[in-house]
Parts: sequence; structure tokens; C-alpha cells
Amino acid sequence: MTDLNQRELGKTLWNIADQLRGAMNADDFRDYMLSFLFLRYLSSNYEAAAKKELGRDYPKQENGEGEPPLALWYRQNPKDVPDFEKLMRRKLHYVIEPQYLWGNIVHLAKTQDDRLLDTLQKGFKHIEEDSFQSNFQGLFSEINLGSDKLGRKYPDRNAKLCSIISEISRGMSLFSRDTDALGDAYEYLIGQFAAGSGKKAGEFYTPQQISSILSAIVTLDGQEPKTGKRNKLESVFDFACGSGSLLLNVRHRMKEAGGTIGKIYGMEKNITTYNLARMNMLLHGVKDGEFEIYHGDTLTNDWDFLRETNPAKMPRFDAVVANPPFSYRWEPGEAMGEDPRFKNHGVAPKSAADFAFLLHGLHYLKDDGVMAIILPHGVLFRGGVEERIRRKLLDDGHIDTVIGLPANLFYSTGIPVCILVLKKCKKPDDVLFINAAEHFEKGKRQNQLTDKHIEDIVTTYQLRKKRDRYSRRVSMKEIVDNGYNLNISRYVSTAVAEEEIDLAAVHKELVDIEAEIARATSAHNEFLKELGLPLLPYGKPGSESGSGKTRKK
Repeated sequence: MTDLNQRELGKTLWNIADQLRGAMNADDFRDYMLSFLFLRYLSSNYEAAAKKELGRDYPKQENGEGEPPLALWYRQNPKDVPDFEKLMRRKLHYVIEPQYLWGNIVHLAKTQDDRLLDTLQKGFKHIEEDSFQSNFQGLFSEINLGSDKLGRKYPDRNAKLCSIISEISRGMSLFSRDTDALGDAYEYLIGQFAAGSGKKAGEFYTPQQISSILSAIVTLDGQEPKTGKRNKLESVFDFACGSGSLLLNVRHRMKEAGGTIGKIYGMEKNITTYNLARMNMLLHGVKDGEFEIYHGDTLTNDWDFLRETNPAKMPRFDAVVANPPFSYRWEPGEAMGEDPRFKNHGVAPKSAADFAFLLHGLHYLKDDGVMAIILPHGVLFRGGVEERIRRKLLDDGHIDTVIGLPANLFYSTGIPVCILVLKKCKKPDDVLFINAAEHFEKGKRQNQLTDKHIEDIVTTYQLRKKRDRYSRRVSMKEIVDNGYNLNISRYVSTAVAEEEIDLAAVHKELVDIEAEIARATSAHNEFLKELGLPLLPYGKPGSESGSGKTRKK
């Protein structure tokens, strides 16, 4: 499917969502819409693999509707089902019983079958508990099929679901059955729901243009930027992963460049967003054993996997990316001072956990790894304990690059933000500053970064090159002399210097102009005298009459 068709599929599904949700809150309807899209993906992928494995034995579907062909095969070959499912688990990593496949769900919806709601509930439970080898418990926990928002009584809710699913199926039938396109449609819908969610969008969505910058940064060679891209990332971690789009962007960029990527790790506190992330991974073809998303609190570090006390066994990541909540208020407690994440640098203040998030990610970064994190500009210049943390990070050589982005790029806030690039063992004894705050295209709701803007930022980072009013490498001495203040405009001003004026040259030019005016006026008065007309006033250059004042007769 072409990029155009992928976008059109996303738009078609969004229009359907907009029409069907009625008075339902967009956030609530998002969960229904995306869950059905997820079921459609799993079913299509499963049926395609089943057809390939069964070959000639796979039943044909005459009119393309009705009971899935796989259901017929199950009835005809009950003794072969266990071996078939064992094969599918090994090759596809999951199974779906035929009655829960999307084709059967659509058939129930189109025939207004009163079993639809009950079948969906059982199907979701089946996928959570029985389909995958990994544990996907609670994957649909936020999908309340018994909600009054769908209808007050069972028949009403069932009828509403029949309408929603029938319309989704109709919209999808206009496009090819390419399962790869569904991942892009899913991302498009997340973006559209984010646009309508205002400040809530920050809980689950990082705009693709910003994701592209962070992904490009961490997929470049961490120690030798000029050599180009890494050919392998063994592990990537996003400790505030939202819907997982940033992690998927890193994966896509690595594969597009011909490289390989190992396991993807994410952590997310919001249960709804956590479920979105797990669905998003599977929708993009990431197998259940290739990623691990944990539902928990990053700041309290309640993931046992990360709490390994033996330094030799503690997980470390090749790349860390994050877009954590800006200036989040938290309650660190006295014990946080001994937390290994903060012990060497300090504990962020209660009023803003920005540095707590940063230090968490840095703690789990490999020595040759790269971390890129989005933060508010306050981390660059705020005083108190944040200044002490910033000073320690700079003295230890961990801050590699500071990138200033334009304002109004996010759905959740209009403030300008920055990207901090950190490394455990960076080589240059300076910090690269990139001031891209004025490089954007104005949009109706949000400002936009074009491909050219993104390329400029990434190339400048990669080559660490100087560019007037855009970027500069600043020595540590200069930063120390400025009191460890990292305010970007202090080092890279976008102001255009006023042109120096040569006062003597300007004065001479004015005198010459006055003299020319006087000569022209004198010549003109000769003609007026011959015609008997009143003469024009004139005088010597610089005199009162030469200044344009009328002379009395």
C-alpha cells in the first residue's frame, strides 16, 4: 500500500470515528476504535499465516463475507487443531480461535446478531489470557463494553457496537488488506485523537516530527558521529513511553538504514496509555518477545527488572529516549538521597521532576550509549538544587548537545522545549548548542517542522558544525564563566546585528545632495525668470532656505 493510501485509510477511519462517537468523549471512543483496529490486524495477520501453512487445505470463502474459512477448517479437522495451533505459536507467537476473528465479528455486526457484545467480551479475554505466549493480561482493561456510553441496556449497546464495527469494516474494505498499513493508520488515529485531547495528549503522544529528531540522534554512532549510523542497537529504553511511538520510530529508522535492533523496553504509568503502547508494538509487527512494556512509576522505580543491585547484572541500554511530563510535581522523600540514580548528582526539587527523569535515564545508559530527552527550557538555567545537578553533569562531561526547538510544537503545551543529548563518555570538551527556535512553518494549531528543518538539526548535531545564528560549539571554560547557565540564546543569538553606520560618509552624502538640489533649483529659476513666474526658494547647502523653508518676498 502506498503512503497516500495509508494516509487515506487513516483519514477514512478518523471520519468514521468522528461520525460514530456522537456525544461520547473522544478519549473514550479512541479506546474502542483502536481496540477494534488492533483486533482486525491480529486477525488478518493470523489468517494470512494460516492460509500459507494449510495451503490447499485452507477452505475458500465464496463471497468474501460470513463465517471465516478457518472456522470451517477447525470443524472439519478437530484432531489437527492442537498441532496447528502449536505451529502457529512457534511461527506467529499467538493464536486466535476462529469465533473471535475479525471476520466473524463483522459478520455478527452486519447481521445485527445479539451475540456480538458477548462474543467481543470473550474474544478480548481470550487474547489477553490464551492467545500469546507472553502475558498480555489487562490489554483491554480500559474497554468497557458494558458502559452506559454505548447504551443503557444490552440490546442498545449491542446495536451501537454493530453500527461501529460495520462502518469500520466498510471503511477498510475500500483499501487493500495489507496489514502493514494498519500500523500507520493506528499511528494516524492516535495523532488525531491527540489533537482533540488538548493537554491530555501529552500523556500519550510525541509528535512524529520530534520523534524523528530523537530517533536520528540515538541511531547515529555514539562515539564517532562522523562515521554515520550505528549498524546495531541491542536495546532501547523509553521510561515514559506513552503510546510507544517514539520507540517504534527508533526501530523503524534502524531497520530503514539496514541496521538491526534488539529488544525494546518501555515504562508507562497511565494504564490506558500502557495498553495503547502494547497494542501499538504488535500492530507494527514487533513480536511479543521483542519488546517489554511495564506498567509502573518511573520516579519511584518500581520495575524489579531495573532494581538490580548488582552493578554487573544491572540492565544498561544502548539508547535512551524520552518525552517525560514537563515540570512534574513529585514527592521524593528523604530516602531518595541514597537512591543510586540520584546519589552522585542530587535529587530534583518537588516543584519539578525534570532532572529526576533525566538522571533516571542516564543511570541506565551504557558507557558508549546515547540519550536524547525532551525537557522544558527551565532545566537550562534554573537555580538551587537544579543548578547543582546541572553543574555536576557538565563537570562530569555528560551533556553533549543542547537543542532549542520552536514553540507550539506539542498538542499539550505551547511552550518552547529543548532536547538534551547526554553521553557517559563523550569525547569533545565542549557543548554543541543548536538554536532552531525560529526554524519552522506556521500551522493552524501547531507549528510544524519540515523534513528540511529536521535534517538541518540532525546534520548539525552529527557534524558538530558552526553556523551563524544557528549553532556553535561552546568550550567548557565559557560555560563555567557563565555560571553553568545553559540558556541557548546566551551562546547562539538569532538576532541580526545592526549594520555599522559611517557618520562621516553619511554627512558627506547629505551635503552632496543639498548641493545638487541647490544647482537644480538655480537652473530651474533661470527658466522661471524668463517666463516671468515666481522663483523657487533656494540657498546654500545647509542654510535655512536650502532646508525647504519658503523665503519671504
